[in-house]
Amino acid sequence: MVIPRTLAAAFCCGFLLAAAIGLPAAAAQTPASTATSVAPDAALKPRPKVALVLSGGGARGFAHIGVLRALQELRVPVDFVVGTSMGSVVGGAYAAGSSVEQLEQLVRRTDWNAVVADRPPRDELVYRRREEDLLLPSRIEFGAKLDGISLPPAAAGNEALELALTRVLPHGARDKPVNLLQLPFRSVASDLVTGELVELNDTPLFLAMRASLAVPGVFAPVRVNQRLLVDGGLVRNLPVDVAREMGADVIIAVNVGTPLAQEKELISAVSVAQQMLQILTEQNVQRSLKELRPSDVLIAPDLGGIGFLDFARHDHAMKAGEAAVRTMSAQLVKLALPEAQYAAYEVKRLSAPVGIDQPVRLAKLEVAPSGRINPKELEVQSGLQVGQLVTNEQAQAAGNQLFGRGDLARVETEVHDDKDGRSVLIKPTEADWARSRLRVGLELTSDFTENNAFELKVMHVLSSLNDWGAELRTVGRVGTERAVGVQFWQPLGAGSQWYVAPSLQYNSAAIDIFNQTGFRQARYAYNSQSGSVALGRQLGHWGDIRYGVSREKQVFHQSIPEDRTELSEIQTIQQLSFNIDSLDTVAFPTRGTLFSLDWQRLMHSGSSGAVPTRQSVQGLQAFHVDRWAGHVYAEWSRSQGGGSANNLGGFLRLSGSTPQSIVGDRTLLGRVVMARSIGAMPAALGGDVRLGFSLEAGGAYSPSSPLRWGSLHQAASGFFAVDTRFGPLYLGAGTTKGGNSSAYLFLGPIW
Repeated sequence: MVIPRTLAAAFCCGFLLAAAIGLPAAAAQTPASTATSVAPDAALKPRPKVALVLSGGGARGFAHIGVLRALQELRVPVDFVVGTSMGSVVGGAYAAGSSVEQLEQLVRRTDWNAVVADRPPRDELVYRRREEDLLLPSRIEFGAKLDGISLPPAAAGNEALELALTRVLPHGARDKPVNLLQLPFRSVASDLVTGELVELNDTPLFLAMRASLAVPGVFAPVRVNQRLLVDGGLVRNLPVDVAREMGADVIIAVNVGTPLAQEKELISAVSVAQQMLQILTEQNVQRSLKELRPSDVLIAPDLGGIGFLDFARHDHAMKAGEAAVRTMSAQLVKLALPEAQYAAYEVKRLSAPVGIDQPVRLAKLEVAPSGRINPKELEVQSGLQVGQLVTNEQAQAAGNQLFGRGDLARVETEVHDDKDGRSVLIKPTEADWARSRLRVGLELTSDFTENNAFELKVMHVLSSLNDWGAELRTVGRVGTERAVGVQFWQPLGAGSQWYVAPSLQYNSAAIDIFNQTGFRQARYAYNSQSGSVALGRQLGHWGDIRYGVSREKQVFHQSIPEDRTELSEIQTIQQLSFNIDSLDTVAFPTRGTLFSLDWQRLMHSGSSGAVPTRQSVQGLQAFHVDRWAGHVYAEWSRSQGGGSANNLGGFLRLSGSTPQSIVGDRTLLGRVVMARSIGAMPAALGGDVRLGFSLEAGGAYSPSSPLRWGSLHQAASGFFAVDTRFGPLYLGAGTTKGGNSSAYLFLGPIW
C-alpha cells in the first residue's frame, strides 16, 4: 500500500512527540489513535507561568548567558522573556530560538572593542579614510570650524554593533515581530525626547534589541515609529511590571546593573556624570525590586570588578551568572520539569520556523536629503541599483556600509514591499563635526644614541565641497622634517570611483650619506617644492591605482662638513602606483593585507644617457593565532640610471643597524613579526598591550655585486608594544648578526 506523504508525516510527528514527552509508542501509531487520545499537553501537570526578566548592564549582561545555562541544567522552563539593553539582546535571541551554546560562542567570537569603537572597523572604511591612517596613525580627532573646536560624539556607529546582533539571532528571526517569537518577548526602551517608557511589543526583533541597547554616549539612538529611542535602562532597567502585565505567575529577575561608584572614584567630570546616570538607573531598579512577590526569585550575580565596558571579561561574567543561579537552586527546583517534559519544551523553543529572506526586485531606491552630502552620491556608494534582486538583509547592509565614509552619524534603512516590488529608503544623518576634521599626532623615534627624531603632525580634511563629493586635505608637520602638503581630490561624478587629484607640496629636511660599510660620511640639508596632478581610480574599499605627473624643484647644500654652496635641480617625474590596504589596524594588525607597487621615471635623461627610474614593491600579510598576532613583510627596491639610492637600517628594518645606513642601487628586506597580547588599554585610551619579537634578513646589492645568502644581514628584535590613541608605541631592542645592537623607542608607524 502506498502511504500519502501527509499521512507519512503524521506518523513521523507522532513518534517524535511520543518519544519527547514519554508516551508509549502505541499512542502515536496512527493519526486516528492520536486524535482520540488525550492531548499530551493536557496530560501535563498545570504549572505557573514563569517570566524571565533580564536587566541592562553592558558587559556585565553576559552573566545572563550563564543564568540561562544554569536554568537549562535545572530544567526550569521560561514562558515569557522581558529584557532591557544587554538583557534585551540575550533575552531576544533566547526567545527567538537561539541555543545557549550559540550565545556563548557569539560572545567569544565577537570583537567587542570594534563594536564599541567610535568609528566602524578600519577594514570597513572607504579607502580614502584608510589612507589617512597611514598618513597619520593618531586617533586624536576634532571637529574644526571658524567658531572653534568640537569633540566628536562618543557614540559608536551602527555597523559593527548591528553585525554582532544579526549573528546572535537564528536565521530568519531578524525581522520577525517580537510578539510572534517562540517565546513571548518584550523589549524596553526610552524615548529620548519625552523620557517615556516605550514597550516594544510588535516591533521587528532586531530593531527592538537595537533600540533597547542604544546606550547614550556609547551607541547611536534609533528611530522607531517616528520616536527617537535609547537604552531602556534610563526608565526601567529591571522591567518587572512589564512581565507581570504579560501574565506571569512567577518572575525570575536577574539584576546585573552597575553599582554606584564610591566617593574616591568620583575624581573627574566624566565620572560624576556617569554617577548621575547610574543614580537614576538604580532608583528605578529599586522600585522594580519592591514589586517582586515572595514567590518570585531574584538573581544577583557577583560581578565585582567587571565594569560596564569590560567586554574582555565575558567568561568571568558568564560563570558568575551560573554560580548565582546555583545559590538559588532550592527555590528554582520547585519550577523544574521532568526530564522528558523539559526536552519537549526545548524542542519547541528551538524549532522556530525558518523565515526565508527572499530576494525581491528593487523597484525604488531613495536617499533622503541630509544636508551638504549629495543624495545621489550616497545612492551610488550604497551599491544598490533599481531592477536588481535584493534581500532585506542586503538592503540593510548597503545602508550600513555608508558609515565607512566617516562623516555620517546615523543611517536608517527602511524596506517596504508591495505589488511593484521592493522599495528602499535610506535616511542618513550627517555628523556635523566630521565635515571639517582636524587630526593631530606626535611621532618619536630614538635609538638612545645620536639617531633621534620627532615630528608634530596635523591633518585637516574638509569634505563635501561640491555635489560630486570633493575633498581638500592638508597635512603639515614640524620637527626633524618640516613639510606642508595640500591635495584637492575631485571625483569625476557623484559617487564615482574615478578621480583627479592636483596637489602642492613643500618639504625641508636633512639626509645622511653613508659609505658601503655603513659609516656616515656627510649630511645634506635640502628643501623642495613640487606641484602634481594625478588621475586615479579607487578599487572598492580596498585599493587604489593612480598615474601622476609632478614638477619638482630641489635646493640642497652640504651641512656636515659645512659647505654653504647651494645646488638646485628641477625635475619632471611621472609616477604609477597600485595600492591595497585591508588591515584591521595600523598599530599591530591581526588580519588583512598591505601592498604597494610604485614606479617612478624622470622625464629626461641622466648624465649617463639613461633615464633615471625607481621601482619598489612592498607587501605585508597580517595573521593571528589565538592571542598571538603578527605579520610577514617583504620589500624590494631598485634604482636605475642615477636615480636616488635605496636604504635599509633601523628598528624592524634590520634592527641594530644604524637607520638608513645600508645603501645600494637595489635593496631586499624580509621579516616575520609575532607578538602575544598580554592585556589591553581602557577603550578610551587605546587597544592591546603586546610582547613580541622579530626575525629579519636583508641587504643591498648591485649588478656588479649580486646578492647572496651569505651577504644578507640577519637581525632580530624583542619589543613591548602598546596601541595608544596617538598610534603604536614600541619599546624594544634589536641586534644585527656580526654588527651592532641598539635599544629603540618608537611612537608612530614603523613600516
